[in-house]
Amino acid sequence: MAYVGLTKPRVIELLLLTTVPVMFFAAGGVPDLGLVVATVLGGSLSAGSASVFNCVYDRDIDEQMRRTRRRALPRHIITPRAALVFGFVLGILSTVVLWAWVNELSAGLSVAAIAFYVFGYTMLLKRRTTQNIVWGGIAGCFPALIGWTAVTEELAWAPFVLFAVVFFWTPPHTWALALRYREDYKQVDVPMLPVVRSARVVARQIVAYSWVMVATSLLLWPVAGTGLVYPVAAAVLGAVFLVQAHQLERRARGTEDLAVIRPMHLFHSSNLYLSLLFVAVAIDPLLH
Repeated sequence: MAYVGLTKPRVIELLLLTTVPVMFFAAGGVPDLGLVVATVLGGSLSAGSASVFNCVYDRDIDEQMRRTRRRALPRHIITPRAALVFGFVLGILSTVVLWAWVNELSAGLSVAAIAFYVFGYTMLLKRRTTQNIVWGGIAGCFPALIGWTAVTEELAWAPFVLFAVVFFWTPPHTWALALRYREDYKQVDVPMLPVVRSARVVARQIVAYSWVMVATSLLLWPVAGTGLVYPVAAAVLGAVFLVQAHQLERRARGTEDLAVIRPMHLFHSSNLYLSLLFVAVAIDPLLH
């Protein structure tokens, strides 16, 4: 179970949630079950590999943060070398699975996602800039492309719209969490935006990104010619999310008290928003 924990299963679940619905959308209905299984397996191994490498590199700061100090490496249950080997094994297996049973393009995108998350976000951006998760979040957008290419074996504008939705969703989602744990990040000198800016400034940024995210989500309707299920769902879910983002901004005016701001409310809501939006992505072609 310690090794499983290194793969961050909850992150894998979220990434798969943006992979499988896109496969339904790309197929215009129910995709081949074997292809779905192979893509899910390869994607899970890929995301797990990236997470393991992240845990190895960040083990020094994870040991000092309340949210992460119970992980296997900070508790010295697993050695860094053993974890590193585990990460490479998962990465190799994911590439083999996707290359052999899905296609070369999907396998290549998977490798690119791992590389960007490890080298781009974890090693280069995370400890150097307040924009770490803005650009580092690109790695979490790749599943939309992988799900599409698994079915079509080519790229198109539609998956890039969904890629952009996840890109603009990441800052509100992560900054809400970082607000809750800003003292942890401050203690280990990770310059997350809530560490170096006031809660009100962070909340305004969350509102700005939320508006762009919702507008981007509605682009899928004209770009991909969806039915009415998706745009209606996107509009309703987007409206609810924007209300919650503005409520967070109002609560953050003139206070740094997290009990008043309640950032975790938006964090959990962001998970629900993305989940339901991609469920709509999967359902739309079934009813269109």
